[in-house]
Amino acid sequence: MRAIEALFERALGLERPWRLERTSFEAGERRLDLYVDFERGGTFSCPECGRVGCKAYDTTEKSWRHLDFFQHQAFIHARVPRVECPECGVKAVEVPWARPGSGFTFWFEALVMALVREMPVKAAARLVREHDTRLWRIVGHYVAEARAGADFSGVRAVGLDETASRRGHHYITLFADLEDARLLYATEGRDATVLGRFRLDLIAHGGRPEQIEELCMDMLPAYLQGAAAQFPEAEVTFDKFHVLRLLNDGVDQVRRQEQQESPELKRTRYLWLKNPGKLSATQTERLDALLRPSSLARKTARAYRLKLAFQEFWDLPAELAETYLKRWYFWATHSRLPAMIRVARTIKKHWDGVLHWFRSRVSNGMLEAMNSLLQAAKARARGYRTIDNFIAMAYLVCGKLDFALPI
Repeated sequence: MRAIEALFERALGLERPWRLERTSFEAGERRLDLYVDFERGGTFSCPECGRVGCKAYDTTEKSWRHLDFFQHQAFIHARVPRVECPECGVKAVEVPWARPGSGFTFWFEALVMALVREMPVKAAARLVREHDTRLWRIVGHYVAEARAGADFSGVRAVGLDETASRRGHHYITLFADLEDARLLYATEGRDATVLGRFRLDLIAHGGRPEQIEELCMDMLPAYLQGAAAQFPEAEVTFDKFHVLRLLNDGVDQVRRQEQQESPELKRTRYLWLKNPGKLSATQTERLDALLRPSSLARKTARAYRLKLAFQEFWDLPAELAETYLKRWYFWATHSRLPAMIRVARTIKKHWDGVLHWFRSRVSNGMLEAMNSLLQAAKARARGYRTIDNFIAMAYLVCGKLDFALPI
């Protein structure tokens, strides 16, 4: 039987003074137990100062879940010694097959981290026959460890946007490096304090607030307040996708009001919101009919033309942009369409940030892609039990973290 123990010792990478004492295999229970011990008189290194030759002071029995042996669950059991170091006192030895405080081996945790990148944690938990709460602890540990080593010293342009964590106006705010396309920080809420939390996290990872040259965001007043307080030297660009959303909302408000008098506008919402180039032939034909002078959808048509005219703004040379925007603003404010007048006044209120795009050329398109990935992951998982779990998944999916698993 010693040949079997020697085989498992080699498979586990055990080195003196550790050795496999015995194995126990229960086919009926689909379970394999491996019992590891250390040689009598064996010495260890101090886990704190590294001093070699420390003898065991006492021991504690511990167990760890290991990778399955074929279809059987496998567990490692060992007497884990505490050693007495002349310099550090009595300290618990770190076993070579698992991290301190974990109930799983390194190999099992590596498998879990590979699985949760491809499937919901609950699905991975069913596959490995563990409770998902235990797997979330593994994910949380390695995400925190990887983030601790992240370097933000080169971050210059940051985009921020909110994403829904669950129904009922619950949000987290995402901060992304717009140059490296990675998630830097995620935190609960979307008020002014999130900028302060990001500032502290930036400093903790080697960055400096004054190095942030560009901030790209929507027109949320709380974000603007936080940016002014925490990053006063950064230039603000209002994300072009959010500006377009503002225009689309204005067009849709006009349509909803006018459809009460014009039934032909019912079920046409997406005709007005989509770009003309993305409409099907049937949709294009119907939209053309609604845009004719004989159509009753005159107000919605005017609002739609205002939107299309503003979209041309992004294609202009920088030197013509402000002049064009002034003309568009005059047209919008004289359109006699209250919803579009409100949109124009909102743009006027954020004039410099809208025009700054021609110098910064940054947008939150990459953050929109991250948001889509996270919402898809949330849908597959049918939601997350806690905000912390959702944030951990955000880092896992979008953080480009280096998970240095020690195997």
